[in-house]
Amino acid sequence: MTTELTLLGWSLVLALFQVMLTAMFRNRETGTTYNAGPRDEPGPPVGVMTGRLRRAQANLLETLPLFATGVLIAHVAGREGALTFWGAWLYLAARIAYVPAYALGVAYLRSAIWMVSMAGLVMILAAILRPA
Repeated sequence: MTTELTLLGWSLVLALFQVMLTAMFRNRETGTTYNAGPRDEPGPPVGVMTGRLRRAQANLLETLPLFATGVLIAHVAGREGALTFWGAWLYLAARIAYVPAYALGVAYLRSAIWMVSMAGLVMILAAILRPA
């Protein structure tokens, strides 16, 4: 399996981790009885940390389909190389760094980290779309 596909797999692990982390924080706010029930009524207000984790998770889930599609297209088309290798590493490393940066509320650093992940995506796209 290529490095890019392996990094895609680890990106899925990150997504699962973020889902579970957000659920754990929300469970602390609502309690297990509420979460085990039908949740017909709104729960208690979302706390600051849970809100940040939710937004970080939503941000990952917005870009993960683009990353996955790019990696898969590059693999199927035989376009893997330095651009896809480093693009995939940049994307995953930045997405990992994004979680604590968002959770801790480090605004400008968080935005810079997001831009690094976007640069990784652009590198993968460049590899796919460059002339053969």
